[in-house]
Amino acid sequence: MEQEKEILLEMIHNIQNSQDMRHISEGEREELNLTANRLMGRTLTVEVSVETIRNAQQQESLLHATKMIDEIVNKLLDDLEDAKIRLMSLYGACTSDVPAGPIDQKFQSVVIGCAIEDQKKIKRRLETLLRNLENSEKSITLLEHQKSSVRQSCNSKQD
Repeated sequence: MEQEKEILLEMIHNIQNSQDMRHISEGEREELNLTANRLMGRTLTVEVSVETIRNAQQQESLLHATKMIDEIVNKLLDDLEDAKIRLMSLYGACTSDVPAGPIDQKFQSVVIGCAIEDQKKIKRRLETLLRNLENSEKSITLLEHQKSSVRQSCNSKQD
């Protein structure tokens, strides 16, 4: 259920930030934003509480893994590309598939010390962060493309 909640929140956020929102009338956009905000509010009021039983070592490992991820997230705005590479190396440490890049061995040993349910949550969090980064990069690229198109249009009108 927690994962479904996260997916719903992500979908609502993606709709609000969709490029398609720019192609509808102001009234429709305002109505969609109000509906999205209402749905976001309702979704956020749902609290999913499943207690994972952990021993002291598992609790310590979970705190350490969370801290490692949080440190990267806090530096995200400073260096987007480095943060993405680091998050990918953490994700590689959580997956049994052959990762696309290097694996953070230290993080892998920390995650192995976590309870199985916590390992799944850590992996899902990293997947969500990477997906959000990917969506942000696409939005930035699209905005930059729109800016250059507007500049070219303005320059050709001046000539």
